[in-house]
Parts: sequence; C-alpha cells; structure tokens
Amino acid sequence: MNDALHNLVREWIEKAESDWKIAWHDIQTDDPTPDMVCFHMQQCVEKYLKAFLVLHQLSFRRTHDIAELIEGCAEVDPEFNTLYQVEADSLSFYGVEIRYPSFIPKPSLADAQRCNQIAQAVRAFGIEKLRQGGMQI
Repeated sequence: MNDALHNLVREWIEKAESDWKIAWHDIQTDDPTPDMVCFHMQQCVEKYLKAFLVLHQLSFRRTHDIAELIEGCAEVDPEFNTLYQVEADSLSFYGVEIRYPSFIPKPSLADAQRCNQIAQAVRAFGIEKLRQGGMQI
C-alpha cells in the first residue's frame, strides 16, 4: 500500500475514533445527550465503512446511508452483509436531521444505548477488516 493511501485511510480511522470517543464519553455521564450520542455513533460507523472503501480504492458518493456503504464494502468482502444482523443500517436515521432543531422524535436514552451497542459491534468488525487489509490499528 502506498503512503498516500495509507495516510488517507488512517485519517478516516482517526475521524471515526473521534466520533466514537465523543459519544462513548457522553453516554457514560450522569446526564448524556442521546441525540448527540446517536449522531456520533452513526458517524463512527459511517467513517469506518468509508475507511474500508478507501483502503480498497473504491469510490463512493457523498452519503450518510449506512446500507449503501455496507453494499459497497460487501462487493469486496461479503462478510459485510452480516452488519445487517446487528441493524447497522438503522443508524442512517441519525446521520443528518438529528443535528437540527425540531427533529421529531427526539432520541431517548434507550435509543442512545442501542446506537452504542450497534456502533461497538460495527467498530470492532471494521477494525478487524482494516487490520486484515494491512492497517495497523
């Protein structure tokens, strides 16, 4: 893998980890913000999927649609289809509109905990797949 590709994948991973850390720390507090936990967990998942696509030099359109990204990844590695079993695609709901006022329904703590569980599973899966592709994480 050339240095430029390696560095770009690394940047996607770092961004994914930043989203993960923000959401993970917030959900551990006594007064978490469920909407932001859901948003940042969605972003973490999205960015891990995009890191995999970049690693395999596959283009993707500008999207927050997790299912679309899973489909792209599955073209390289069909095991990505298992992410539907953990309902990773359900996180797309939290990708955009949730950041703005008047978003209905507002996510609950239970929603944030569910997003956390999904993101944990996808993050672990993504890290393993990126390692198999030669990335050191």
